[in-house]
Amino acid sequence: MIGIALDDIRAVRRNDPASTGWLDAVLCHTPLHAILLYRVAHWLHAGLGLRLLGRLVSVWARFWTGVEIHPGARIGRGFFIDHGAGVVIGATAVVGDHCVMFHNVTLGGTGKYDGQRHPVVGDHVFIGTNAILLGPIQVGDRAKVGANAFVINRDVPPGATVVGTPARIVKIDGERVDDDLPRTCPPAGAVAVELA
Repeated sequence: MIGIALDDIRAVRRNDPASTGWLDAVLCHTPLHAILLYRVAHWLHAGLGLRLLGRLVSVWARFWTGVEIHPGARIGRGFFIDHGAGVVIGATAVVGDHCVMFHNVTLGGTGKYDGQRHPVVGDHVFIGTNAILLGPIQVGDRAKVGANAFVINRDVPPGATVVGTPARIVKIDGERVDDDLPRTCPPAGAVAVELA
């Protein structure tokens, strides 16, 4: 866990021009505190099976930082959140390595699935301010989700840049396009629920 925490601190130094050094990052970067507390909560929740204690740590982290990360979520190394306030990451969300996320981002569910019901985000993904990603969607490696984008039950291809409400693909690997997002094929473990 120490190696992962060091990668998270390095992510602050790499991504935040306002960070003046290691000590500043560790003491003053509130989203980093949220991420480090998530790491502890996840270890308690998933690693030791102390689910209630893990949830208590996550509730305390949300109170202190304004960032809500469920301890059941799985988040890779070098995760960076800028500003942090209003970020919500659901229980079955998966975030890959070296991802960047800004404030007011939601990785949430739609209420229509059991099992895997939150987004699965690849490696090196950028998600802009106020972006909302809902459902058991896949966001490919190196994708960029623009500020205020709304993505529900649609996958984001690797290397794509998506913007708008509803989100559309405007670039793939740097080439300009104008395409709809493909419909999500829910991953194994995402079971549709019948609503009464």
